Parts: sequence; structure tokens; C-alpha cells
Amino acid sequence: MSTPEDATIVRFYGAFAAGDGDAMAACYAPAVHFSDPVFPDLRGERAGDMWRMLTGAPGEVRIELLEHEGADGRGTARWRATYTFSQTGRPVVNDVRATFRFEDGLISDHHDEFSFHRWAKQALGPVGLMLGWTPIVRGGVQRKAGARLEEFSQSRA
Repeated sequence: MSTPEDATIVRFYGAFAAGDGDAMAACYAPAVHFSDPVFPDLRGERAGDMWRMLTGAPGEVRIELLEHEGADGRGTARWRATYTFSQTGRPVVNDVRATFRFEDGLISDHHDEFSFHRWAKQALGPVGLMLGWTPIVRGGVQRKAGARLEEFSQSRA
């Protein structure tokens, strides 16, 4: 039996698979909090802008929702993204586990977890293989991604 939380999870990843960042952002509560290893602390509109930026980027991304459940204000999902990392041209398959909290049928907290080192090995090649586990590489990726998001958000203002 589907619950409102589960339906929102399915709608969110359906929008992601369709490349519709606006529909993804519409699944978020206004004061949503999002975090993952690359974007560790996004709040409100910036979380939605991240998805708009990612879905609007050139290149093909395949999104698969592998597992999902939601009820009683909480939810989980396991999903996979397959794409080419634009900065290096290297193929990436990223397996992600997501946890959610909901308020009034919308996602109020969204946390994605994946192995940053595994991602870095794929996306960055030899540098990621040898140094992807270090805070220096992670911090550099976070700063670069944060700057791209800031530029994207400013262009929407």
C-alpha cells in the first residue's frame, strides 16, 4: 500500500529521471535541509537550485530508483546515477542511499550517502584513486561544486 511519503519519493526520483529539476524542488518543503558528501549543507531554495543545476547540465544521466519506502513522516531510498563526469569525461556509476523526513507531505530533510572515495576514483581517475579519501580532495570538490551552485543561483535571481 502506497503512503504519501512513498508517493513523494517516487515522484521525486521520477522527476530526476526525467531531468525535471523544478518538479524535484517542488517535492521539498520551503525550509528543507539537504546534505551529501559533495553538498554537505544546503537549505531552502539552494537545495532545489542544486537539482535544477544538475538536471540542466549537459550530458545524459540515467537515474534508477532501486528501493524505496516511506511512512509515518520518514522514508528511505536506494538509487543509482549513471553519467559522464563533465570535468574529466570519465564514466561514473554512483550508488546512493537516501533518508528523508517529511512535513505536510513534502521532504523537509534529505540526506544522501555514498562512498566519496569510490566516486572520486571513477570521476577523477588516478588522483581520485590515490587521494580521493583525503579531506583535501573532498574539500576541493565541495568548494568547486559550491561555487558552481552559487553562480547558478545568482543567474536565477
